[in-house]
Amino acid sequence: MSDLPRKAVTRTAKLAALPLGFAGRATWGLGKRIGGKSAEIVGRELQQRTAEQLFKVLGELKGGAMKFGQALSVFESALPEEIAGPYRAALTKLQEAAPPMPTRTVHAVLEERLGADWSELFLEFDDKPSAAASIGQVHRAVWHDGRGVAVKVQYPGAGEALLSDLTQLSRFARLLGPLIPGMDIKPLITELHDRVSEELDYGLEAQAQAAHADEFAGDPDVLVPAVVHQCEQVLVTEWIDGIPLSEVIADGTQEQRDRAGQLLARFLFSGPARTGLLHADPHPGNFRLLPDEKSGWRLGVLDFGTVDRLPGGLPSTIGDSLRMTLDGEADAVYELLCTEGFVKESIELAPDAVLDYLLPIIEPAQADEFTFTRSWMRSQATRIADPRSPAHQLGRQLNLPPSYLLIHRVTLSTIGVLCQLGATVRLRDELEEWLPGFLAEEDESQELEEESAAEA
Repeated sequence: MSDLPRKAVTRTAKLAALPLGFAGRATWGLGKRIGGKSAEIVGRELQQRTAEQLFKVLGELKGGAMKFGQALSVFESALPEEIAGPYRAALTKLQEAAPPMPTRTVHAVLEERLGADWSELFLEFDDKPSAAASIGQVHRAVWHDGRGVAVKVQYPGAGEALLSDLTQLSRFARLLGPLIPGMDIKPLITELHDRVSEELDYGLEAQAQAAHADEFAGDPDVLVPAVVHQCEQVLVTEWIDGIPLSEVIADGTQEQRDRAGQLLARFLFSGPARTGLLHADPHPGNFRLLPDEKSGWRLGVLDFGTVDRLPGGLPSTIGDSLRMTLDGEADAVYELLCTEGFVKESIELAPDAVLDYLLPIIEPAQADEFTFTRSWMRSQATRIADPRSPAHQLGRQLNLPPSYLLIHRVTLSTIGVLCQLGATVRLRDELEEWLPGFLAEEDESQELEEESAAEA
């Protein structure tokens, strides 16, 4: 690929080829079966070809197509294993790599944004990208003061490409829906579309990352690289080494999986409480597991291009509803959901039915520790996706207020990653520590007294 495809006609044609390709392969598969191949063999071949085309098109286009692929990849745990296998390898590639931008284009952007003498800012600069994302790629370098840095360079035309892709993807969202059972693809695409302008603004990203880096400086569990320099289309941050979470998912030890899972859950809930910001792009490519002498492993967190601004932390409604659901307070939960707009005024539901709908979903918060598995994720997806299921019928009557949309997606995505890891996590500990409302007021007072006594 010589450059990022920017013409709407070209990109539209490539994206339109996805559903057409699905249909074409189905016809090819039917022909193979008529020719004598078993349904199982043909099915595997079909899935592999579909996965390969999905990566080729989404990765090549970058932009919104790749952003959609990254968002989709964390939900592969919900797919039946015989289908998930071929997709897993292809979609995981989207988390770490894509066809690179030509060196001449990278240099042109750096010259335009950093000046004709841009190379003097670096003692070393690797022209080969170390990672590629939806709107930019990262180069490893050494800053003029000797620090190792990551230089993120935005693709020219990325904004136009992002909007064009997401508009086109939304047109055949229903065809893509079966990739992830139980999930409505169109709202996901709409929400990604709404975040485009923020993600393109490296100034906003630098502010969000600097806020996290300052807050988590010296933290024993989480490391956020500091911002070194920022200007339009270029963001320079400190470099961190470590094991990409995608590699832990593929080959990690159980100790690494459990530690990564615990820290991921801790960061999800502690971040908003400590910074007023929610890191809203939790796919494995944005996390590293770093060896640490004291704690064994720390979690390195990258890419703050998409954040949700929550000045008071996560809404206490989430903690209140979780606590009341676990306590079996059906009427109180239902009243709270009605008040917050999760149940519209025109809808009337049975409180006990709502409680039955919620309890399996929040199972990880019930026990002291919970092992997240792909089979558990699939069981939840099947329960909600099956039109014959009471859960499906009730779920269709619930509403998701706009202010909770991003929080909901981030939580689901994080759970998807935990299931990919197969991690055993003490989730309840994190909820008690960081989620407002999860502990009743008397429990919170008792905890504060115990902490004060311990410090004394």
